[in-house]
Amino acid sequence: MPRAMWSGAVSFGLVNIPIKLFNAVSRKSVHFNQIDTRTGSRVQYRKVSAADGEDVPNEAIAKGYQLSSGDYVLIADDELAALDPVATRSIDIEQFVDLEEIDPIFYDAAYYVAPDKPARKPYALLTRAMEEQGKVAIARFVMRSKQYLAAIRPVEGVLVMSTMVYADEVNDPAELFDGDELGDVEVSDRELKMAESLVESLTEPFEPQRYEDDYRNQVLDLIDRKASGEEIVAAPAPAAEEKVVDLMAALEASVRDAKAARTRHPTAGNGASETGGGKAAKSSKATKATKAAKARKSA
Repeated sequence: MPRAMWSGAVSFGLVNIPIKLFNAVSRKSVHFNQIDTRTGSRVQYRKVSAADGEDVPNEAIAKGYQLSSGDYVLIADDELAALDPVATRSIDIEQFVDLEEIDPIFYDAAYYVAPDKPARKPYALLTRAMEEQGKVAIARFVMRSKQYLAAIRPVEGVLVMSTMVYADEVNDPAELFDGDELGDVEVSDRELKMAESLVESLTEPFEPQRYEDDYRNQVLDLIDRKASGEEIVAAPAPAAEEKVVDLMAALEASVRDAKAARTRHPTAGNGASETGGGKAAKSSKATKATKAAKARKSA
């Protein structure tokens, strides 16, 4: 049974539903430590003063915010604590919106919202009402002394909550183009039609299982091979080729390749070709590497 990371209640109107939050995503990566190659021991970090290089005791360390002048404003922990939002243990729903109104750029971390046993009926009632109307709840709550904005949506009978960034945290994409408008770029009807054809030829149902972290799998495989005593010879980096791209020729070739691929693999749209031997072998290889890495870590 997964461990709940937060407990409280979902509140809307006069309805209060006791719930627990569980991580909906477990981020995976390969972590390394810095090692002294002379002794094989880990490298430790010291807190030293930039002024004289001397060690700084913990009691002499304070939080500082750097101003544009380069000076620092020191802030005490108790001054920050006085500003902490009140932890009410309640996820307060403020409004309901349509899912398509929310740009995915606002989403951050995802959590499963699970009810306490006595609250299963109001939980199911809220979930089904949102499913029937196709609505997403916008709410606020406090977790670990931080206030969050969140979107709660029903997914196959379960509520999923995604924390959100605030509007002023989203950068303006216009800044990327130095004032130029992409809409001013001239595109011919023939180029647009060919691009649309390419998009259509590559359109398939989204199947997240088809995508894996190839880099992480390769790193785990490298760790496993080196731990087994295999000598690894690094392959030279391929030389970069300078290419002059003819846009129409590239589009036409891409459409031909996409159509040919569909002819060779007519079941690609439903993911059958991806779940065959090739992917199974790669997954098996990655699984073995992962197990080996975990075994070494626990040894």
